[in-house]
Amino acid sequence: MQPNPLLGVVFHWLGGLASGSFYVPYKGVRKWSWETFWLAGGMFSWLICPWIGAFALSKDLLAVLHETSRYTFWMTYLMGALWGLGGLTFGLTMRYLGMSLGMAIALGYCAAFGTLIPPLVKGEFADKLFNHSGTSVGGPIVLLGVFVCLLGILIGGIAGVRKEKEMSGSKSAIPEFNLWKGLGIATFSGVMSACFSYGFQFGEPITKISAAHGTGPLWVGLPVIVVVLLGGLTTNFIWCVLLNIKNRTGYQYLATHVREEHAHHGGHGGSEHGPATAAAGDAPADLKIPVLGNWFFCALAGTFWYFQFFFYQMGESQMGNYKFSSWTLHMASIIIFSTLWGIFFKEWRGAQPFTKKLVVLMLALLVGSTCIIGWGNKVSADHEAAPKIKVESTVKAAEFNIPDAVKENY
Repeated sequence: MQPNPLLGVVFHWLGGLASGSFYVPYKGVRKWSWETFWLAGGMFSWLICPWIGAFALSKDLLAVLHETSRYTFWMTYLMGALWGLGGLTFGLTMRYLGMSLGMAIALGYCAAFGTLIPPLVKGEFADKLFNHSGTSVGGPIVLLGVFVCLLGILIGGIAGVRKEKEMSGSKSAIPEFNLWKGLGIATFSGVMSACFSYGFQFGEPITKISAAHGTGPLWVGLPVIVVVLLGGLTTNFIWCVLLNIKNRTGYQYLATHVREEHAHHGGHGGSEHGPATAAAGDAPADLKIPVLGNWFFCALAGTFWYFQFFFYQMGESQMGNYKFSSWTLHMASIIIFSTLWGIFFKEWRGAQPFTKKLVVLMLALLVGSTCIIGWGNKVSADHEAAPKIKVESTVKAAEFNIPDAVKENY
């Protein structure tokens, strides 16, 4: 199957739509603490959906994992565990910065580290991005797209700084908005989250084994996702269970009523580190937990989250020799859709017109970066295919000019 970079961009956009939207269902969770709904949704994200997808669409999943070397398996797993540390703090970035700015900053770091580090480590940076050997004519275009993406993210950060100054003293759509605390957490989260990209790099031998078992090119990455997310499940599970114990919230998964000290928790403002404290005389009248509703919203959020990497590995399979640029495409598309959700939820209400224009400019640059990267990949793909097409044309022309008498002798 010939790589199709433009189709790859479409798949990455679908993945970005899924990721940029995954946190929205959590807003429907009621009277569950953060650690409870994060782990409940995570069981679908990191365990249930990956195994269902891999079993359904790849061939001989268990045999593929059995044939994987220990080094490949455990390095891929380790990258997932490190990514999990970034994922743990990802919710905090949106708590303190909101969906649009929080995702923009965290994913900006993630895009930079996840895209540029792998070719540097492999010693391919000069060849693939600067066309040093003359074999990667689209490389400089791809590099331009990466930096346009990072420029867009920088402008988004500037918009966030302006927003804090302009909205100080007024009621914000983000009750706990804190720029500097959010920036610190977003930095850690973004750098660690880039390890997911490294997990795909270490997991390349798994994709080859999967292909050898007859899995089609669109699905060979599904077994890799299973291993990476096992690592992510480990760190998230340990942390959430520890919080369940510390905050005494472990009962919430199946309970029909919430304790009064936890009644103000929910998908749109629960604390990650301790129980919320109700104001004096403000005891809630209804302590009933909508158990089925909470599990439904968590399952929906977790499934949406998984679909980001379901489409990611499909998009990566279409990017040819520039698979590393998939990470930038993925990050940019997530920021685009999460920013649109932030606008929908009026997170930028009260900001000055110029600040809002900066947000529009950020979106334009991010959309442009995905188009530039897709173009650069296509230029390289066309350049690589040109000699083959020329040879085939020459052969056909030669066959056409052979006299019929000669053909009959053969």
